[in-house]
Amino acid sequence: MKKIKLFTDGSSRGNPGPGGYGIVLKFNEKEKEISGGFRKTTNNRMELLAVIIGLESIKTKEHPIEIYSDSKYVIDSITRRWVNNWKLKGFKGKKNKDLWLRYLDVQTNFNLTFHWVKGHAGHPENERCDVLAYNAASNNPKEIDTEFEKAESDLFGSD
Repeated sequence: MKKIKLFTDGSSRGNPGPGGYGIVLKFNEKEKEISGGFRKTTNNRMELLAVIIGLESIKTKEHPIEIYSDSKYVIDSITRRWVNNWKLKGFKGKKNKDLWLRYLDVQTNFNLTFHWVKGHAGHPENERCDVLAYNAASNNPKEIDTEFEKAESDLFGSD
């Protein structure tokens, strides 16, 4: 059976700081790149958002999807089912609840397999995703990561 391959990476220039995500989707001989950035966010949010946006851009559920990420945070949270336990406990004390709920919603009915790849180790698609994410974070992004900035404001008060 034909598989869709989803390669993802996230980046932030400071943590928190300007951030971006990069995605390479492959199916048969077709390839699509997606990237975006936010004015203030974290690396983990961008790593997870890359997976979410990649899945949201896939319009069919008839093919298995292999997801490749260099984020142990994302891969372990999903494959070790930590996110399921966090949900049962209402995400008490956990960051990125908004994104984890979005992931849990979008992943429904997909046949997913996750692969961790070592970052900056010459994996061609991971390297390309890294460039896309870095560029998105470095090009003065204006988009607001609303949930992150709201949570940060709630913790530290407004600027």
